[in-house]
Amino acid sequence: MRRYGKHTDEDDIRVRPNRKGTRPRTHTRPKHEDASEGMVLTVDRGRLTCLVEDRTITAMKARELGRKGVVVGDRVALVGDLSGAKDTLARIVRVEKRTSVLRRTADDNDPYERVVVANADQLAIVTALADPEPRPRLIDRCLVAAYDSGLEPLLVLTKSDLAPAAPLLAKYTPLGVRHVVTSRTELADGDAAERVRESLYGRSTVFVGHSGVGKTTLVNALVPKELRRTTGHVNAVTGRGRHTTTSALALPLTVEGSWVIDTPGVRSFGLHHVDPSRVIGAFPDLEPGTENCPRACSHDEPDCALDQWVADGHADPQRLYSLRRLLATREQREGD
Repeated sequence: MRRYGKHTDEDDIRVRPNRKGTRPRTHTRPKHEDASEGMVLTVDRGRLTCLVEDRTITAMKARELGRKGVVVGDRVALVGDLSGAKDTLARIVRVEKRTSVLRRTADDNDPYERVVVANADQLAIVTALADPEPRPRLIDRCLVAAYDSGLEPLLVLTKSDLAPAAPLLAKYTPLGVRHVVTSRTELADGDAAERVRESLYGRSTVFVGHSGVGKTTLVNALVPKELRRTTGHVNAVTGRGRHTTTSALALPLTVEGSWVIDTPGVRSFGLHHVDPSRVIGAFPDLEPGTENCPRACSHDEPDCALDQWVADGHADPQRLYSLRRLLATREQREGD
């Protein structure tokens, strides 16, 4: 009979076979204090391309990170072969604390959120004014995601030679969203790219938009020629574009500290994960008015204190209308 506690002896202790080279197991993890700092540029089937100093290297996630995800934009610590030579592989042993996280879900009923990119400062929402037609509901959803993530939104309207920008911009004037309007002619001669570039200096900017809006064409006009990506075409019948960007990729601008992160075209932007209170935090003129709201207020019901807050002159009624329109997108499907 096996005994335990203070009455045990050496015959009661199970030991592992004395194999040559066997080390005792330990829960102590190495600190990797000599690891090099890097930034994740893209992720492809478990292999991550990282920038370490002035060279790109291929790395994989170390086993000790467990299920912790690593995404484009992450600042990481790496060990191993950091030469960047062909067929070499480094290990990512630590993911540094993120300053921001842009998330989305596949749809509003999907509880599983996906991290799109980490450590960005700005979200550029790219939409065409025609061919394909603009989708304001998708723009609203991207704005909600930006406010929820603490990113500053930038509205980039393309193909202004096909349709005027004023009607669409009128919907977003009360929100105070910065915008840049471009045409295909201006993009070809470089004027449009320069105007967009001015809004990107010193920032890490994520570009999102559905297929065919000219997102990757715009990104190519912004970055050095050797870093340009393949572009597709828009179907003349359906107005839909072909997905030419299959994974997120961080690309540097000519100004140090400025990054453009191109992402695959999106058909929807699920908001299952969004907390309305974080969206309201982006409206400093309205947020104080929520203090007298009932618990779990949707901010679009008869007892909402924001109505009185606006009636007392603390905020523009159009701002409240715009906030409620954005919050309503969490309850409505993009195609409704």
